[in-house]
Amino acid sequence: MASPEPRKRRGPIAARLLALDAWIDSSLYEIGFKARQFWESATIFSRRFRVNGWRRGIIELLSEGFTLGAGGIVVMLALAIPAFQDTAGDWRAQGDFAVTFLDRYGNEIGQRGIIQRDSVPVDEMPDHVIKAVLATEDRRFFDHYGIDVLGLSRAIFENVRANSVVQGGSSITQQLAKNLFLTNERTLERKIKEAFLSLWLEANLSKKEILQLYLDRAYMGGGTFGIEAAADFYFGKSVKDLNLAEAAMLAGLFKAPTKYAPHINLPAARARANVVLSNLVDAGFMTEGQVLQARLHPADVVDRGEQKSPDYYLDWAFDEVKKIAKPGQHSLVAHTTFDANIQKAAEESVEFHLRQFGKEYNVTEGAVVVIETNGAVRAIVGGRDYGASQFNRATKALRQTGSSFKPYVYATAMEHGFTPNSIISGGPISWGSWSPHNYNGGSAGNVTLIMAMAKSINTVPVRLAKDHLGIGPIKAMAEAMGVESPIEAHKTMVLGTSGMTVMDQATGYSVFAENGFVGSRHGISQLVTRTGEVVYDFAKDAPPPHRVLSEQALKSMNTMLAAVPVMGTARRAQLPNIVVAGKTGTTQSYRDAWFVGFTGNYTAAVWMGNDDFTPTKNMTGGSLPAMVWQRLMVYAHQNIDLKPIPGIDKPFVDEEIAAKAEEAQKKSDDQAAADAAAERPPVLSSRTTQTLRDMTGLFQSAPVLSTPQPPETLSAL
Repeated sequence: MASPEPRKRRGPIAARLLALDAWIDSSLYEIGFKARQFWESATIFSRRFRVNGWRRGIIELLSEGFTLGAGGIVVMLALAIPAFQDTAGDWRAQGDFAVTFLDRYGNEIGQRGIIQRDSVPVDEMPDHVIKAVLATEDRRFFDHYGIDVLGLSRAIFENVRANSVVQGGSSITQQLAKNLFLTNERTLERKIKEAFLSLWLEANLSKKEILQLYLDRAYMGGGTFGIEAAADFYFGKSVKDLNLAEAAMLAGLFKAPTKYAPHINLPAARARANVVLSNLVDAGFMTEGQVLQARLHPADVVDRGEQKSPDYYLDWAFDEVKKIAKPGQHSLVAHTTFDANIQKAAEESVEFHLRQFGKEYNVTEGAVVVIETNGAVRAIVGGRDYGASQFNRATKALRQTGSSFKPYVYATAMEHGFTPNSIISGGPISWGSWSPHNYNGGSAGNVTLIMAMAKSINTVPVRLAKDHLGIGPIKAMAEAMGVESPIEAHKTMVLGTSGMTVMDQATGYSVFAENGFVGSRHGISQLVTRTGEVVYDFAKDAPPPHRVLSEQALKSMNTMLAAVPVMGTARRAQLPNIVVAGKTGTTQSYRDAWFVGFTGNYTAAVWMGNDDFTPTKNMTGGSLPAMVWQRLMVYAHQNIDLKPIPGIDKPFVDEEIAAKAEEAQKKSDDQAAADAAAERPPVLSSRTTQTLRDMTGLFQSAPVLSTPQPPETLSAL
């Protein structure tokens, strides 16, 4: 038997590895042992603080409170970030522009710029001016930190008791935050931002600075901003020289400057001033004896006439000046394209229809832009009341366009070889998970594009985009036609789900009126220095217009759009004996209603809806917006030379064109009926059909039954 082989001796490296392994094992054991010891000690120690009974309930409530508080802080931070982003940059700067604006005829219509150029320090203002403002706007201004909880509670209580809004709860700091950073849109997001920005202002400015900014930048009616400018405009004096009656009248303007503007409605301004005097007494700032003289002798104002300042137009024109003015050119006179008569007609038409039908349709706001065929912007209505809201709904509000977006789709189709007589199925269609429906919910069958446009059939433009065009070319076409609003490249965009401004709509449709060219829209015709030097001339300095629609596509589009008021959804937009072209638009839940139309002379876009996006009562673009457009355009076309719409030879309604339109409609209806009959499946067999025909023949050949004579007693009756 062989002896076993001797075991090999481990080398020094193997010995070291074994030692390391042993050290690791022992160290881990020691760490685990120490950790268990620590945990046991901590557990024993924590038992000393264990509570039971009612004390445990309190501890649980506090624990949950801390948890919810931590979560609330995270939520508050998420809400605060968007608000604080608005404070980036030099938010104090107002720019050093000083611009005087003239209308198309050379008449001065207003000024903009350097709001604080003639600012008077708060310390130099009379004591009764400051007290009148604080008594009316924010009595506890020096006691709260941006948000007056007590004042807000009092206002809510008074409003509930009166069943109407009789008091406002916003502090001066909140109003300043809105004036500096926000708009007047009535949304929850805006109110949240306003609250955070109020706290931010209180943390970064002293009370005196906040009050100074508020008095210098608030709108005071008559196109004036700031209490110093208002004192000069209404009373012809500095704010330093105002008496108590005049101070009370100005203090009454902060919340409703248009409603109580003394140069427009002096009795209302005096009544409001009397309320301010009562506020001074109620707040304890003055006694009844001190305000008695002001009650007996109310303020008189400088006669400025009743002509309203076109403030929405001026705000937009001021932005245009800042875009085109060269460095160092700040004190300027701007010759605008503004037409006071068309502006007045536009404002009157909006107000007339809102007063007449606002409650019926549950609509409170409207906006209008009018552009002449040469690209000159003649009028802008940014809302019903500039004093109540300086937010320009015509140039800044992004509202869904509904079917008024379809012309951009059809224009793309015309450039891709389609014609008004091209036939497309208007039947049901699905695009992924999206299945759009027509307004009436039915199927349209095969229709011509001109009929699809006139009847605003939804499935046709969707089918064009899905099967023939694609989303990209449609988006590119809208942007090429002058739309500056961001358009989402989504399939639902075809039916107008992207938000657009009224100015964009008017600009886009003006391409149809301007022979397919874009780039002529303007509000500033000349900029001149105070010494008379012309530093900008639109005719010379602006880039020349360029064509975006071919002549054939333009003619096709105008033929289709001219059919909409004749046999489509915009019959209420028809003008007496003048050819009109345009398109209606209505969004989901009736939140927005549009009519954008043009003649050979003017293009006008009309939007109507509510600031808080609440639905209207079934208001469509063919109802109130078309009526507003029609009333405005009837005035605008008085005593002018009528021009034809490009592609349509005559500006007047041609009976032949109308007859052709009716004939086309009849053919389309007949074709739709034929298509429906062709698509209808048979439901009776031939045998059953023959049996029914035999029965019909038997009934027809049967003798006529004689009618029995009634009894004498009955006939006598």
